[in-house]
Amino acid sequence: MKVLIDTNIALTYLSGREDTYAKEARDIMMMCAKEEIDGALAFHSLSIIWYHTRYMPDEIRRDWIRQLCDVLTITGADNEAILEAISDVYFEDFEDAMQDRCAVSFNANYIVTANIKDFKDHSIIPALTPTELLEKVAENQKSVSSDSV
Repeated sequence: MKVLIDTNIALTYLSGREDTYAKEARDIMMMCAKEEIDGALAFHSLSIIWYHTRYMPDEIRRDWIRQLCDVLTITGADNEAILEAISDVYFEDFEDAMQDRCAVSFNANYIVTANIKDFKDHSIIPALTPTELLEKVAENQKSVSSDSV
């Protein structure tokens, strides 16, 4: 299963911040690290994370970015996809449209995000909450186990 990790999930994982999906963010990132899930992060998420962590020591910030690059595939969007995102009036937030186009570029099955409402009914790639993604992974593992018996 291929998933694009939205910036908010990566930030929750890295910072350990109190969040509704803190445990799920850790679980998903661990599954990516173990290659149980093929995870990606949009290229522009790196600069967003860098900005949001600007009050932290530079060494920690660089280490966090490096960790993400070690565990996830960094993906982008081509010029045509960016122009499509600009023209996509259904997304209120251009950054979310960019996440969706990066997910398309990665051939993701899902976008995993804490802000499901920002993608609902608009995104090309279906968006799931971290809880919903973990449920899908469990269903797939159960299906694979029963198929091999």
